[in-house]
Amino acid sequence: MSIKNRPVSLTVNNKQYSSIEVPEGLMMIDFLHEYLDLTGSRLGCGQGICHACVVIVDNPDGTSEEVRTCITGAHFFNGRKVRTVEGHARLDEQGEVVELSPVQQAFLEHYSFQCGYCTPGFVNAATIFMEKLKREPIAREQLESAIEQALDSHICRCTGYVRYYEAVRDVVLKTPGLLKETA
Repeated sequence: MSIKNRPVSLTVNNKQYSSIEVPEGLMMIDFLHEYLDLTGSRLGCGQGICHACVVIVDNPDGTSEEVRTCITGAHFFNGRKVRTVEGHARLDEQGEVVELSPVQQAFLEHYSFQCGYCTPGFVNAATIFMEKLKREPIAREQLESAIEQALDSHICRCTGYVRYYEAVRDVVLKTPGLLKETA
């Protein structure tokens, strides 16, 4: 018995990868780590429960969604556009970070993480949440429950939830246009 390889082509962090031969059944987390050397996504539970491994998939309609890479094969992503935690910061020509994303900066300012293992998943979830608010602002009184809903599926084993929630609330409140103006 041998494992069959099939090609996968996708865009990751705005870089196109074409026809990489990948074993059938290889999980995306392993593809990211072993084939693309993108190790920011974390293998936590390996069962799709903790969401430390999520990446962002950008859909053609302009929406984005989280996809768990520990339970989703690399071939599922064929032809898709993916963002990992490494793709959020702005880099210079040498590939050095020159500016963090607003979510990443807020997490640092609020000391949101302890061990940091779950942080990539929280960064991706908060990023999708911010992008959704840009398209569909909500009323200020809905913010707390909306943050809870956006981050609810993510597990932090160090119990850093309060600081993650505070950081997301802070960045939303500081970003114009995410909340509806009340009359």
